[in-house]
Amino acid sequence: MIELNEPQVWTLIAVFAASMFGMIRMTYKSLADLLRSEMAGLRAEINAKFEAQNIKLDHLDRDVQGLVRRVFPEYPER
Repeated sequence: MIELNEPQVWTLIAVFAASMFGMIRMTYKSLADLLRSEMAGLRAEINAKFEAQNIKLDHLDRDVQGLVRRVFPEYPER
């Protein structure tokens, strides 16, 4: 029977541990890459929505200024 004090056993333990750590590292790396890509997509989507809201606010500002000029002709322009 092989005991734990033989070099072959320690070599097998080291190879097994290294392969397990390597697989765990690859899994975490792939999950991190996936998370980064999801965050980049979310960032782009949020930026697009903010741009759309900004355009709507610009149009609203233009309309309100037109109403103010019509209702209060003495209102000074900027």
